[in-house]
Amino acid sequence: MAMTHAVKKAHSSILFKYIKIIIDFLKKNVVMTVAFAAAMLTCIAVPVDHEYLGYFDLKTLTCLFTVLAVVCALKNINFFYTIAQKIVECFKTARMCVLSLVYITFLGSMLIANDMALLTFLPLGYFVLSSTRKEKYMAFTFIMQNISANLGGMLTPFGNPQNLYLYSKFNIPNIEFMSIMVIPFALSIILITICCFIFVKSDTMEISGTKTALPKGRTAIYLVLFALSIAIVFRGIPYWIGLIVIPSALMFLDRKALKMVDYPLLLTFVFFFIFAGNMARIDAVKDAFSYLMSKNTLLVSVLSCQFISNVPSAVLLSQFTSDYSSLLVGVNIGGAGTLIASLASLITYREYSRHYPNKTKGYIKKFSIFNFGFLFILTGTMLTLQHFGVC
Repeated sequence: MAMTHAVKKAHSSILFKYIKIIIDFLKKNVVMTVAFAAAMLTCIAVPVDHEYLGYFDLKTLTCLFTVLAVVCALKNINFFYTIAQKIVECFKTARMCVLSLVYITFLGSMLIANDMALLTFLPLGYFVLSSTRKEKYMAFTFIMQNISANLGGMLTPFGNPQNLYLYSKFNIPNIEFMSIMVIPFALSIILITICCFIFVKSDTMEISGTKTALPKGRTAIYLVLFALSIAIVFRGIPYWIGLIVIPSALMFLDRKALKMVDYPLLLTFVFFFIFAGNMARIDAVKDAFSYLMSKNTLLVSVLSCQFISNVPSAVLLSQFTSDYSSLLVGVNIGGAGTLIASLASLITYREYSRHYPNKTKGYIKKFSIFNFGFLFILTGTMLTLQHFGVC
């Protein structure tokens, strides 16, 4: 009897442990969880059939996977940290140091995607400010890095996940893509620079840290793989080649990088492909969105991001419009605003709250002021230019 009780207790303990792991995973990946729930709900209205196979954009998923995998490998050899540290060490004032951290994140989002830029450079921002006793600028720096990641990635097809999807879905020419985004991109740089000059003083500061030497062989190979992944994004190489070559190379060079890939982000895309595909097959929904998008695609997409985030907005709204230029601008500047407007914003909040769990209310207040400020200026400017036929 005692044995049976002990066994039941052990089983209950194991079950509780697994339930806790699942709950923690779902909390950590809120957007993916919401995407899954949304997909399942639409499956009730649209039962699973053969048309589901047409929902998935395999090229987008492959491009996203290969870029993330190579970026993880580069991160594991401290490539981005080393480059960033060398740049930051060139500056001796708080203003220029914060500005360099923000610019690094801005540039990084163009090359390695906004989420990876934040995961790479937010820790550097914390290290620099905490080690120089300039923590009073921590919340501001994190917020500016977040805005830089969201808005800096808008210029390139691989800078933001929603860009990669729209670029592939509408087969947008490279030059046209960048010409669409150049105005909001340039305006974002100006606004970010002005904010850093206004809100950060020119306090003297000294930066110290352990210097690391990059492994030349692996660095060279990873840069070649990164170039390959970018070539796939720009349609220079068939995507299936990258799907074979890059994982195969990393299996030998850095298996940890393959494990580190943001698979919940990939699953988020899968779930939203299902959600968007099903929504497009519901007549009432199709008619409503088609009507709204015909009125003002840019404004609708910006507002949509505030409630369901920019990636799902891009996937969903792309089913109801052919005006990809307005949609592209909308889901990029729409990443500013609410905390859930972009997955990158949730990553930044999670990182800040990890270091300052008792200061989250103040952070959210500052975050909202700056983000909505950027959102209103960018949206107002683009709507005005659109009204006068400038873009």
